[in-house]
Parts: sequence; structure tokens; C-alpha cells
Amino acid sequence: MKAALNVQLGQNLHLTPQLLQSIRLLQLDGLQLEQEIQRALDNNPLLEIEEVRDSVAEAGSAVDAATDAAAFDELPESGMWDIPGASWQDGDDDRMARIAAGQSSDPHLRILQGLALELDERALSIAAFWLEHCDDAGYLQSPLAQLQLLGSARLDVQAEELEAIRQRLLQGDPAGMAAQHLGECLQAQLDALPGAVAARHLARRILAGSLELLASHDYPALAAAHGSEEADVHEAVRLILSLQPRPGDSLLPERNAVVVPDVSAWHADGQWRVALNSRSSRRVGINRDYEQALADCPDASPAMREMLAEARWLTRGLSMRHDTLLRTARVIVERQAAFLTRGDEAMAPLTLKEVADTIGMHESTVSRITTGKYLQTPRGTFELKHFFAVRLEGASVSGAAVKAMVRRLIESEPAGRPLADEAIAGLLARQGVNIARRTVAKYREQLDIAPARERRRPVVRQPLMARVG
Repeated sequence: MKAALNVQLGQNLHLTPQLLQSIRLLQLDGLQLEQEIQRALDNNPLLEIEEVRDSVAEAGSAVDAATDAAAFDELPESGMWDIPGASWQDGDDDRMARIAAGQSSDPHLRILQGLALELDERALSIAAFWLEHCDDAGYLQSPLAQLQLLGSARLDVQAEELEAIRQRLLQGDPAGMAAQHLGECLQAQLDALPGAVAARHLARRILAGSLELLASHDYPALAAAHGSEEADVHEAVRLILSLQPRPGDSLLPERNAVVVPDVSAWHADGQWRVALNSRSSRRVGINRDYEQALADCPDASPAMREMLAEARWLTRGLSMRHDTLLRTARVIVERQAAFLTRGDEAMAPLTLKEVADTIGMHESTVSRITTGKYLQTPRGTFELKHFFAVRLEGASVSGAAVKAMVRRLIESEPAGRPLADEAIAGLLARQGVNIARRTVAKYREQLDIAPARERRRPVVRQPLMARVG
């Protein structure tokens, strides 16, 4: 075997610990960043929280630097976007005491505790009856007709009243409890999903049809059976698969999570202004006395010098994160100023690459800094990802804007003559937006709007005398 020496020239990317930390800080959301900062403060005595300056005058002579780096000045009034909400507690806490401690298992007891705020004692007894006859997964253990007879005899109530409370459990929290079978459980969960849910109507039709096709994932057959595009069927099936087939396993998580915005934007003096939220972007600095003491002490321990290096890496990484977030938000607000002023139909096409080119960074950096970060505006609080919209092929508008147009046309349609997808496409063509009927159907499904045949509502006609008068 003959030994040989080969020389090969190549390029490799080596990520330093500092760069890795900067990348990680970019992708942390507000809560994760707060936890990271608190962990660093607990472990490194050289770090401290810097106080936010009160005015631009105190920021130093470099006004531009103060605006770009601090961005905490001239913030709008904090109550500008505050949404008043009523407390759910009405002082009637004694209603909880009506539920006996041993009446049900713990998950069922939690359901009854929630219902106790709105149901009387009779209705609570009926709810407890249904939960008593549910298995661990949340389904009825016996046929519905048999349980209705048993409940009517035991509680001395009509079958209609029993069924009304069962429907309340089906639509409650967790949705799908006391269902007869899987189809009814998933249908109830679809109905309980908050807001507009893409593909909900198609998913409902699939569940009401042949579950064998759904179980076999026969997408072409499902598309043919329901007169839909195969891509829409895929989306509807994904929605069905995201539901909980065993609602009794756990209660649904809290839906109304509080979002703390990372950036604020407001309109003043004829222009849009952008600033970081000081509550979610705390400034961390190095204690100057400790830093000077280490500089004056050549015999300082290696551990202290390593802490100083780590402190410098963290402060630089945080500064880079704040600067990148602010610059990105400014570009987004500038490009989507029409949306902030006029609404969804003015959403402009915008891509990660366009923002990245504007701020001189890579697309991956923009992707990281816009994920999980929120912008507070007079129109509402949005994730920064919300402002990226794909340009509609062959048009100068975004798909999000066209979707808003579709919603406006449907909301203004005559009650007795709902607009078919072809008619909506024709109306949009008159406005210079040429899209296919299947695109209208796709946007309609994403808006959680039923087809025209399901939207038809009876027209209430006024009496002749009322019209004459």
C-alpha cells in the first residue's frame, strides 16, 4: 500500500460561540428572551439592567444613534390600544359549592366547575349525569336513546332537556364531550374552533360523508365526492387530524393568551413612527465599576475574565437583536403603511427577501427576527410574519388583499341571492383582479365561509301597507 499526500482547497463555515449566541437571541420571543436575560443576571454578577432614559435630551448629542439604538422615546399614550375587558368573576363564588366533592372524577369535576357559573342546580345535575356515563375518552358508554330513558326516569326531566344539556357539553370546554361517536365529537370540535378557520366547511362535509375514504386518505376520491380541489381536501384533512379524538384525556388549553408586543408603531406629524417596547426589550449592561476593577487588576482570576467576556458577548448580541428588530419593523411599517391606514384590502405584496435586501441582511436573519415577534398598531397587534404577503400571479396586489376583497363582496351580497364563486371572480375582474373560480373557492374556504348554496337566507318582505306608507 503506497502512502500519498493530497492537498485539497475548500471553504467551511465555522460558527463562533458569539455568532451562535447572536443567532439564538434573534429567534427568541419576548418571554424566552426575558427568561434568558434573567438567567444571565443570576449567573453573572458583572451584568446589570440599564435604566431607560427619560428623554431624547439625555441620550447624548447623537440624536440618530439615540433613535436607532434606544427607540424608547416619544412613545404614544399607553392607553391608545388598551381594550377594556370585563372580569368573569361576578362575586357569585358560592355557586361553586353546589358541586359535591365526590360527584365525579377530577376532569369531570373541573368541567362542572366551569359550568357552575352559568347553569342552575337542575342543569348541573343533568350535566353530571351525562359525564357519569362517559368513558375515559369522553364518549357515551351506552346508546343515546337508552341513556335518555334512564336520565328521564332518574332526574324526572324530559328527553329534550337532557339533550339540550348534552349539546352544551358537546360545545363546551373541552369540546366533544358526551359525543355518541367519533364523527359527532370531531364535528363539535370544528364548530367550537374560534374565529374564521380555513377549510372548516369542507372538513365538516367530509366528516358527514364516508369516513372510510377519510381513513384510507383517498384524496382523489374525497375531492370527487365533495366537488373540491385535491389541495383543498389535503388542507381539510389536516384540519381534521389536528382535532382531539379523545376529548376526555385533557382539558383544552387557555385560548386567550396575553401577547406583549415587541414593537409599537403609531402615526404622528404626518408620518409613521416605530419604537421598541421597553417592557419586552430590556437593556442589559456591564457594571462599570467591576469592569474597571478587572482592567486594573492583571492578576484577576480566569473565571472572572471569562464572565466579563460572556457579559460582553451577551450585551452585543442583545444590541444586535434590538437593532435588527427595529430596522426590520421600520421597513415593514413603511411598506405596509396603506394596510395600517385602510385595512386588509390595501395589504401590499412583501417578501422576506425584499426586507432583507433593504436592511442589508440575509433572509434567514429576517425570518428569525420576525417569528414570534409582535407589532402593536392602532389597527391591532399582529405578528410580524402577518405583514408578509405573496404577490398574486399576474397582478400588482397581494393574495391577502384579494382575500379581503372576496370577504367584502360576500358580506355585502343580497340575502336571497348569494354570490357564486364564478360571480365573485367576475366582479373582481371588473376591478382589475383576474383570478380563477377555484382561487375564489380557496380563499372562501380559508375565510371559513360556506358555499353560496349554504349561504342563502330567506328574504323578509315588508307588508304592502308598510311599503306604501
